[in-house]
Amino acid sequence: MKAVIRSIVHATPEVRILELAAADGGALPTYEPGAHLDVTLPGGITRQYSLCCAVPSPERYRIAVKREPQSRGGSSWLHDVAAEGAHVEIGTPRNAFALVDEAPSHLLFAGGIGITPVLSMAHALARRAVPFRLAVFARAAGLVPFADELEGSPLGPFSSVHCALGPEETGERIDALLAAAPDGTHVYACGPAAFMDAVTTRAVARFGADAVHTESFGAPAPAAGDRPFILRLLQSGREVPVPPDRSALACLQDAGVDIESSCEVGVCGTCLTRVRGGEADHRDSYLTTAERAGCFLPCVSRARTPVLEIDL
Repeated sequence: MKAVIRSIVHATPEVRILELAAADGGALPTYEPGAHLDVTLPGGITRQYSLCCAVPSPERYRIAVKREPQSRGGSSWLHDVAAEGAHVEIGTPRNAFALVDEAPSHLLFAGGIGITPVLSMAHALARRAVPFRLAVFARAAGLVPFADELEGSPLGPFSSVHCALGPEETGERIDALLAAAPDGTHVYACGPAAFMDAVTTRAVARFGADAVHTESFGAPAPAAGDRPFILRLLQSGREVPVPPDRSALACLQDAGVDIESSCEVGVCGTCLTRVRGGEADHRDSYLTTAERAGCFLPCVSRARTPVLEIDL
């Protein structure tokens, strides 16, 4: 649907908070904490932003956008061009980072702009009186999005902010927070890749993989030792080689294969493809463990076997 930018707030030197409303004044679709939104900008660029309203409302959505130095056109437009009254197109909210309702306790980790999905989670848990802790990490105190909201809302007693820490100190703080969390806690993390790796490794050791949930809006960096592989397209019989430094999606598109895509960072599921043979190397933040048995997202994932047979 078409939406209008109703207000813009400069939260930090790097982050703008935007409120969106339906352009026709109608009600917006409902969503659950952790959901994200497809936003299509003038020119056709589509990007994904987490919904971070304190209380979900059919009258408005709230997103926060960090200016990215290597912007592909999304954050730069929303920082340099977008103004109150400008129009964009939005999709229906989608959620691959939902709270686990049956968990007795929740521990939320946010690194920088990664606060956006976990902020709505924290507000929801506070309203429900469910035990939780929110830990926010940032490069400097002046770069904490929603700092005033963290201090001056019901989240205050359950939140802690950790700024200007080196990797060793960050790890020590994460360890302390995990150690203090009760058994059965579910852990959620969103932020830069190195930060999420630090949280995930420790959280899995403490609570097990099934209790750890992550979401990233950046494409994973090529891993050391990535190998080339071949995509065998079963419907056409073609074979598409994928070198170590290119994504499977890019290679398919270059080969003229008609495949839809949107985020290109493994969070939206638009390019989901069925796997019929071989083993995928999953690097997305979208598929569940069960879904990964027969699917993969070619925008970020690769193959563990020399050949991956897919239903294209």
